[in-house]
Order: sequence, then C-alpha cells, then structure tokens
Amino acid sequence: MALGRRQPETGSLFITTADLPRSAGHPFYRALNRLLEEAGFDRTVEKLCASSYADGKGRPSIPPGVYFRMIFVGYFEGIDSQRGIAWRCSDSLALREFLGVGLTGPSPDHSSLTVIRQRLSWEIHVAVFTLVLTIAREKKLLGGKTIGVDATMLEANAAMKSIVRRDTGENWKEYLRRLAQEAGIENPSDEELRRFDKKRGGKKTSNDDWKSKTDPDSRVTRMKDGRVHLSYKAEHAVDLDSSLIVAATIHPANRSDTRSLATTTSEAKAMLFAIGNDIAIKELVADKGYHSIEALTTCVANDLRTYIPPRKLCGDRNWLDKSDEERHAVEGNDRRVKGKRGRALQRLRSEVVERTFAHLCRTGGARRTWLRGFENVEKRYLTTVIAHNLGRICRELFGVGKPKGLQDGLAALAAALLLWIATLGRTVATATRLIPRALVRLELRIFPYKTPAAA
Repeated sequence: MALGRRQPETGSLFITTADLPRSAGHPFYRALNRLLEEAGFDRTVEKLCASSYADGKGRPSIPPGVYFRMIFVGYFEGIDSQRGIAWRCSDSLALREFLGVGLTGPSPDHSSLTVIRQRLSWEIHVAVFTLVLTIAREKKLLGGKTIGVDATMLEANAAMKSIVRRDTGENWKEYLRRLAQEAGIENPSDEELRRFDKKRGGKKTSNDDWKSKTDPDSRVTRMKDGRVHLSYKAEHAVDLDSSLIVAATIHPANRSDTRSLATTTSEAKAMLFAIGNDIAIKELVADKGYHSIEALTTCVANDLRTYIPPRKLCGDRNWLDKSDEERHAVEGNDRRVKGKRGRALQRLRSEVVERTFAHLCRTGGARRTWLRGFENVEKRYLTTVIAHNLGRICRELFGVGKPKGLQDGLAALAAALLLWIATLGRTVATATRLIPRALVRLELRIFPYKTPAAA
C-alpha cells in the first residue's frame, strides 16, 4: 500500500448533497428526541412562548425547542458557558441532528441564547419544568411522598475585587486609604497600605457593608473548599423515590437554611399539585443545618412529617418561653430521627440528594454561573435542572442517563463477548463458572444505579 500524503484543501464551486458528511446520530440524543416528540415537547413549548413574540412581524425566531435543547446539551456535555455550547452544537453532526438544524442550516449563536433567555419569562421556564415532571408522572416514575432538601453554593460571575462600600461607594483600596489617613498616615503608598491592612484589627467583609459593583444580587460567603467568594445559594427538593428534582430555588448566599426551607417546600408542593400528582408530600428529610424551632413548627403546620437531626446543645433546651405546638414539633421530630426509618431516610438523603448536586454542579457545568442577577441565574439553573430530570427519565426508560454513559456500557458488552468467546474452547465446568461472573460485571457497568454495590 502506498503512503498517503495530505494535500492542501481547495474549495469547490459546487457540491452535491450526496457528498455532504453524514452522521449516524448519537443513540442517547436520538432516544431523548423520541421521548420529547412523544410528549409533544416542541409544540407545547411553542404555545407557551407565543405570547413573547409578535406573530407575523419580522423574521422567524429560533424555535424555543432548539433553545432549550442547547441548554440541555450544556448539561449533558458538561459545558458551562454559552459560547462553548454554541461551538459544540455547530461542530457536532450528531448534535445538529438533535437540534433539528440539519447539515446546511445555521447553528444558533451564543448571543441568540442570551436574547431568547431575556425574552422568555421566568413563568415560561417554570411551565417547561412542569411539563417534564408531567412526563415523569405519565411514565409512572414520580413518587412525591418523601422529599429530601439540601443546598449548595454557586460561584457568581463577579470577583471580590469588584466589591464596594454600600454607604460611600468606595472600593477596598479607597477604603483602606481613608482609614490610613484617619490613622495619621499621609499619602500612603501601596506598600504602606498593605502593611496597614495586615496589622489593623476588626477586619471583616460583611454583606451589610459591602456589595458587588458588577453583580449586586450576589453575596460574599465562604465556599465548601474554604475560599471566600461572591456566590448564590441553590436549594433542591428531591423526590427520594425517583431521584427527580421537584423544586429548585435560588436564594441569596447569606440566607440561612432554616429561612429558605419554607420557600423550597412550598415550591415543591405547588409543583406536584400543578402536574396533578395523586400523592401529596408527607415527609421531609434534611440535614441538621435545617433544624430550628421555627422551621419545624412551620413544617408541622403544613402537614409535613420531618426527619431533621438536631444540633448539639450545651445542656437541656429551655421550653419556658415556647408554646406547646413548638415543643411537640421539636420533640416529635427528634424522636422520629432516632428511629429505624429516620436513620434509613438519612442514609437515602445523603445518597440521592447529594448526587443531584454532583450531576448538576460537578459534571453538568452549573457550579460556576456566567450570568448576573437573580432572574438570569434562576432561568439558567432551572433549565439545567430540567435537563437533569430528563436524564433521570431516560435512565429509567433506556438504562442510560447521559450520552457518555453509553461508553462504559459498550465497553463492558465487548469485554463480556470476548470473555464468552475465549471460554468456548474450555470445559463446560470452567465456562459455567466464568460466564455468570462476566454477566455480573456487565450488569454493574451498564446499570450502576440499580445495583446494591452502587448504593
């Protein structure tokens, strides 16, 4: 065989459609498209978004179904920025087929995603979220009796260098210079300011005194890795039976868990009522950060049975200034947590709820937001949650919840087939001993969430 040599590319004046590159498509995205078409996703979304457009005036916009699919791609491919999503969709033939733009159609630009997000209201995004939960209910996948609640921090699109004083509008350097002058240092240099800042006491960056100039809605907080950053707080209410997120809310980063719990549980109950779910929420499971007298009393008033571990107290609790309802709510919760079901629910919460944050923030590209303002962050994050719920539905229906999940499954299948071929020449006793082990390995690789080993 002769050596092939790469030639410089020359443009052609004409090209036939038969010469255009073809793609076999991605099995996961094809299955997801079939699921969405079966539910009438595109037509329903177009009806929801019709009021946001001037029908019959101007050129046709990008279909709303394409916009939501592009955000879904960001979750499934682990891409956090809109520029990265737009480039990936234009570069992949399989994703172009998933979007429905064809081989010759233009792929939407990243700026179009911004325009569409600003045009579509928050209520429309909630309606699409409700539509996906309705699909799960029709597939008999949604429970809804027991939910787990937890929260995490999202990095805001703002740097700590951009913070300014709320009262005077000074940045950090101007603030230090004023303090140094008040302390008797005339015209301090940068080096003198650093020494002065290092030695002075009472240093703090309170949200009551400071705000971000570029993103005023973000708050200064300490992340889980110890870094101080401007961020938002995302809170999930997860159905423990199906691992579906039934409510996802965005709060200020400095809002405590006990204050945000009522909002998230109310959103979850309203969402399940909107989709016509027959099972109402009866039990709520959370970690000890949500334990407070006010939060437990509110849950009891809403007919919720709580399983929230109590915090460690120095001595006995004083009930003299508390009502009987508050005391019964706290003592009933603490008694249930110590029981067998309470311990089992806490283990299930740690497994299921924490896994949603791993999917969304670690591998789904939602930990770092490139948008600013509550409304933009809420819209983008809720759309990512919709993609997560679609992935959970696909996992239950097809066995795979993300496009990359097929890689491990195919590799395990190929390994099992090679092992089976290798054992053909051996004795029957050896084959009967090895084949069941290969099948077990195959099951563990293809269905990692449905085996006891993964739990």
